[in-house]
Amino acid sequence: MKGDVYLNQKESRRLYVMEQVLAGRIATKEAAQLLGLSQRHIKRLKGGMKQDGVAFLAHKNRGRKPAHAIPDHTKQTVLELATTLYTHTSCQHISELLAQYHAINISAKSVSRILKAAGIPLHHPRKSPRRRRTRDRMPQEGLLVQIDASPYKWLDDRAPALSLHGAIDDATGKILGLFFLEQEQTIGYFHVLQQVLLNHGIPNSIYTDRHSIFFSPKRAKLTIEQELSGEQIALTQFGQALSLLGITHIPAHSPQAKGRIERLWATLQSRLPVELRLAGISTIDEANRFLPDFIQRFNDRFAVKPADPTSAFKPAPPISELTHVLAFKSTRLTSKGSTISYFGRTYQLVDDKGSKLALPARYPITVLECMDGKLRAQYQSTIYDLRIQLTPMKTTEKPAGKSSTERKPNIPGPDHPWRHFKLYQRPTLKQIHEIASRR
Repeated sequence: MKGDVYLNQKESRRLYVMEQVLAGRIATKEAAQLLGLSQRHIKRLKGGMKQDGVAFLAHKNRGRKPAHAIPDHTKQTVLELATTLYTHTSCQHISELLAQYHAINISAKSVSRILKAAGIPLHHPRKSPRRRRTRDRMPQEGLLVQIDASPYKWLDDRAPALSLHGAIDDATGKILGLFFLEQEQTIGYFHVLQQVLLNHGIPNSIYTDRHSIFFSPKRAKLTIEQELSGEQIALTQFGQALSLLGITHIPAHSPQAKGRIERLWATLQSRLPVELRLAGISTIDEANRFLPDFIQRFNDRFAVKPADPTSAFKPAPPISELTHVLAFKSTRLTSKGSTISYFGRTYQLVDDKGSKLALPARYPITVLECMDGKLRAQYQSTIYDLRIQLTPMKTTEKPAGKSSTERKPNIPGPDHPWRHFKLYQRPTLKQIHEIASRR
């Protein structure tokens, strides 16, 4: 500092050399060599110091606010939103939301600087990457799809915790399907698989954990039909659907093995609750209707291009066939009256014309409980509708006259041994001696 002029270390060094030049102790050529400047620049500094003094060496923008600086009212808006509506949100996501909903275009680093200056702790700070030997992405889209579910407070305190079922493509990182349910269930994965099939096609393989939804326990036994068909393990409802579609099912032995979808849950848990909060969503049905638009925006932001642009997805069957593939299946045997029993009700198979089918007795029928809630049955590779057979209700009124087959209650007589229970009590030791003495 020289008087009221603040000089940094570089400017202070120039001041000392220029003072020697002005005093005539150092030539202009020597000063240029000492400061690493041209002689023309030394002459300009010499003339400026003669006119303005030491202040000429100080940078002219020092103490002035930059023209591109963020306005104070914008900073205040960012702080208010970051501590209220966008709490527990990353700086990158806050930057995107400010541009989308508030027309404020600032970078994530600017948001980080504003929060740090105000002493607000950062949520989800960017960490330096760890050194790992990760598996390379699949070269083609559709070669490998990872499926999992994540229980979380997706709607904050507006609803109980929900399980988000999801699928992600390994090659591109695209979200292929999402669906909310109260708990992790097979029907949730059916909805996700249906989204994958209708929007993209049949993938080559699916990667899951070893949950009992995907793989039967070891104690599960195969039926005779399964053994004759060549199956080695009993398939779950989800496994049967994959088998019918020709999809290879690969089990993961650790969460790290399916790290692509595990990292997706970390990203969604940071972003999706904020998006649902801004949309005013508080029910599971509203959340499921919100997901398609969110998936599109997410994929536009985060998806990458595969190494091979050729898609490995195969064409999916029509929705009419998928309805029968993505269904809960169970086997029932027919009765002599061509009916089957399913959860306490009696059904008959009917064709397209509404005619009842005559079936052989004890013949296995596959009952399909479809995602639309309808019951259907498969008989000899053909799907039929089921119709409830109404049975006459049993009357509870007794006939007026006495029936000859009516059974009368058997009432013991007065001399029946039950009337004299004490006679059959265990004799005492005194009675035993008396009986022995009589003999």
